Parts: sequence; structure tokens; C-alpha cells
Amino acid sequence: MSTLCAGIAAWRALRDSPGWAGRSVGLVPTMGALHAGHEALLARARAENERVVLTVFVNPTQFDDPADLAKYPKTLDADARLAAPYADAIVAPAPGEIYRDGYRYRVTESERSLLLEGAHRPGHFTGVLTVVLKLFNLVQPCRAYFGEKDWQQLELVRGMVEALLLPIEIVGCPTVREPDGLALSSRNRRLSPAGRLKAAEFPRILQAADSAAVAAARLEAAGFTVDYIEDVGGRRLGAVRLESVRLIDNLSLASELEAMTLPAGGRRPIRPRTQSSTP
Repeated sequence: MSTLCAGIAAWRALRDSPGWAGRSVGLVPTMGALHAGHEALLARARAENERVVLTVFVNPTQFDDPADLAKYPKTLDADARLAAPYADAIVAPAPGEIYRDGYRYRVTESERSLLLEGAHRPGHFTGVLTVVLKLFNLVQPCRAYFGEKDWQQLELVRGMVEALLLPIEIVGCPTVREPDGLALSSRNRRLSPAGRLKAAEFPRILQAADSAAVAAARLEAAGFTVDYIEDVGGRRLGAVRLESVRLIDNLSLASELEAMTLPAGGRRPIRPRTQSSTP
């Protein structure tokens, strides 16, 4: 059973309690609206740590579009039910607690954050890195778990941890996909039934095309609006828009589309706790 900490003070009181002293802590930072991809992160954290913390915080500073922020689903009760078998604590602070400074202090990366997602969403990665550093300082984990679907984010977080000498292991976990190959995302639920069917063409075209340029042309022809498709460092990364919903994905160019694909029936069975979690 997870302990819900609705604010920073409640979390710090729990973190300082005897049941947490000296325990290895795994962190899964999220914005909520959890799905099986998040569940896979939680299961991995549960298997590798004595304590697991899920943070649920819809971070306003990483949204370049206020309308997108307003539409982001807030499903804390459902999130808590999904996380219950894995997380010892769910930390859900308010924006005013995280940004007591009014966002005057920020973490800025000056090169790679300006490409791809950063080029199309100015300021996005400054918001991401700033909130991730705050959550690291708050939770003080041994390990933190991120999905490989957000590849550029994962690489920037790794770079920040190395540059700022943080004693945290960043664990990248494979993308979890629907049976038709679409990467799981909270944004998928905003697609119409017809749009959801069409969305599965995105990973298929991304994988099958001989080059990034060919993939972009095929996606445009299929009815997607392409923000970018680029081959970088042995990976093909892409972002498209469909029905005003923005979808991102990436895959390795050295192998077949590598992912955890859900069975046709829906949810992937995930093993329960494999490490003791005595209070």
C-alpha cells in the first residue's frame, strides 16, 4: 500500500522515518495519467530498490502551449491505484511548493536541448531539467527511471546528472507499445477512434523507411503533420501531429523496432515485488 504525500512536508516526514533510513530508493518521476508504460518503470524500480517513490507533478514550465497544459489529464486516484503494488510513497506536491522562487532559478543546457524537441518547443527542456533536478533533491534517490520513448529527455537528464556530479543512477527502460506498435502515451487518449487507428502508421513508417527524409514524406502523405524526422547517433527520432495531438517516437537504426509490446488483450502482466519492503 502506497502512502500518499500531498505536499513536501508530508514527504519529508516519511523520508525521515525509521522505515526509510538506510534504504535504497528508486524514483519514477511522472506527470500522472499513468499507463502500462509507467507501470513497467515502477515494476523495474520495485525489483531493484528497497523503497520506491512515484512523483506526480504536472510541470507547468515544460509546456510551451498553455492550452496543452490545460488539457493534460489529472487522474491522481487512478494513478494511486495503478501504483499501489509497486510504490511505497506517492509524492504529489503543488506547483507553488516546487516553484517557490517563481521559476527564477533554472537549469539550462546550451547545445543539445536546442535541437529536435527543443527547436519545436522553446524552453521545454529548461523546464524539464529544472523540475527533474528539484525532484532529485527532494526525493534523494539512488536510481531514477525514465522511458526510452522520450529519448532526448533521457539523454539530457543523464548529461545533467554527470555534469552536476549527482550520485544518482539513471535507468532507461524500453518503450512500451500497444499491440499495433503505437508507443503508449497519455496523449493517445485524446485521439478519436479513427485517429487512434491512423496513429499506428507513425511507428510503422518510422521503422520501414530507408531514410529520415523518406519517412517524413510518407508520413505527410498519410495525413500527419511532421515536426521533424531525423537520424541522430544511430537512432531515428520523430515528432508528428495528428488531430492536434502531438506524438513522438524513436527507434534504433541498428535493429528492429525494439520495445515491450502489450499483448492483444491489453495490459501486460507485470511481476509483483521481487524485493522485500519491510516497514
